Amino acid sequence: MRFGIFIPQGWRLDLVGIDPAAQWGVMRDLAQRADATPDWESLWVYDHFHTTPQPTAEATHEAWTLMSAFAAATSRIRLGQMCTAMGYRNPAYLAKVAATVDLISGGRVDMGIGGGWYEHEWRAYGYGFPPAGERLGRLDEGVQIFRQAWSTGSATLDGKYYQVDGAIVQPQPLQQGGIPIWVAGGGEKVTLRIAAKYAQYTNFSAEPEIFTQKSELLRGHCAAVGTDFDAITRSANFNTLVAATEAEVQDRLGEVESRMAAALGADGARKYVEDYFSKSAAVGTPEQVIEKLSQARDLGLGYAIHYFPELAYDTTGLDLFEREVIPALR
Repeated sequence: MRFGIFIPQGWRLDLVGIDPAAQWGVMRDLAQRADATPDWESLWVYDHFHTTPQPTAEATHEAWTLMSAFAAATSRIRLGQMCTAMGYRNPAYLAKVAATVDLISGGRVDMGIGGGWYEHEWRAYGYGFPPAGERLGRLDEGVQIFRQAWSTGSATLDGKYYQVDGAIVQPQPLQQGGIPIWVAGGGEKVTLRIAAKYAQYTNFSAEPEIFTQKSELLRGHCAAVGTDFDAITRSANFNTLVAATEAEVQDRLGEVESRMAAALGADGARKYVEDYFSKSAAVGTPEQVIEKLSQARDLGLGYAIHYFPELAYDTTGLDLFEREVIPALR
């Protein structure tokens, strides 16, 4: 199993209480910490503008700006977004942005891409909120533009949603064959078909029954479009909190809840922790987490990307995960 780590950027209210002027330093230091150890193959941010689970006035730092900053601040670790919303940027422009960041990083960028879902920020930023069919149609056409731009240095497409005519994307990415594409989402008829056609990686639920179902659907789409199912690495995201004992796990979840309450109120913070952490396969003692992640690995999960809600405040849980969980699974 391979491992990625999310860097707190505010979207999940994981920088609450830290002066915005100091937040970049926190993010940079955590990125450099991950860069310094081979435990982590990649670092990740989210492509969102408004906080979750509800919009607040708390800071949310922009994903591709962070990609460029992390590219300059690190030297080894790969850089990804889980996931960029295709509708937020013209795909020819985004192809050029990603190519530039790839050069800055020395060829370390991954393109996580999806149709987008957070209606509140779509409308707030003036993008409207197209039906799912249109958002996924834009995803398909946009990925076509990426692949053409990164392989030839220009892109032309007279599509239903995007029209580009000789859009020059120079310099091209350093990575041979272009930037690897991660298609995020488990939509059975469209998203997984797009992944089968274009992706080197997928990202969907690791819940055993759902993971197995989506994997078989992906296999079927690969057969239909003539691609190699086994060449696509399947990944999933995990909300992660580990501690030496079950009692300490509960204490640390309580600390997360207390911090969240400053932005969400007591009831909102309690619901957030219950919804996102109480049933997560990566919350528990090291032994419990190893057992659950091993089951996911045995089902074919090749890449686990971990979100630690505590990172901006306390890295002792991360230390424990690196010391005991990663070696057991790698």
